[in-house]
Amino acid sequence: MVKLLFEALAKFLVGLLLLVFLLFLPAGTIFYPHAWLFMVLLFLPMLCLGLILFIKAPGLLQKRLQNKEKQKAQRSVVALSGLMFPVGFVLSALDFRFGWSSVPVWLTVFASILFLIGYGIYAEVMRENAYLSRTVEVQENQTVITTGLYGVVRHPMYFATLLMFLPLPLILGSFFGLIPFALYPALLVVRIANEERVLLAQLDGYDAYKEKVTHKLIPFVW
Repeated sequence: MVKLLFEALAKFLVGLLLLVFLLFLPAGTIFYPHAWLFMVLLFLPMLCLGLILFIKAPGLLQKRLQNKEKQKAQRSVVALSGLMFPVGFVLSALDFRFGWSSVPVWLTVFASILFLIGYGIYAEVMRENAYLSRTVEVQENQTVITTGLYGVVRHPMYFATLLMFLPLPLILGSFFGLIPFALYPALLVVRIANEERVLLAQLDGYDAYKEKVTHKLIPFVW
């Protein structure tokens, strides 16, 4: 448990420092209100959720800390995502620094609300699915979850990340930052296609679940 706590705190601090570097350095100042807003929206719920998982579901927390993909297609998706985020953050910070665009306050507020809704869905999915992992894999004794959000859409976690990630540049006060983040839905389509092939081949009952719940990512749309 001590090792798990240390690992979780280390990743939390590394993420915090990396975000500080990616936002405030290109912005040329620490007086970047949108960046502070985003950091509060991101790290405060993350800290609370991490503490809850550490106390109530340490096994799930351990799985969420692992990110080494076994699937070649998934490694490509992760690599592109790893490029998309820093480019989007730096571009948004440069936008703030040089005043390329101006996001209305109401739109920043709306984006922040979407982000928090996404975070709420993210937390609920983690509560519903104890097999949830950051990597595409089928675990020992894993069963198909068909209730709750999984009764509406087959990949509710990815839907949550859409609500969280797509509005990020607007929270940061930038329209230009939307350019790299526009890649994210396409990355999810590729990831889901590969993941479903794995689940159909290795997870008993997934084919019947797929017939029952027809929407993959966006409820009642696709």
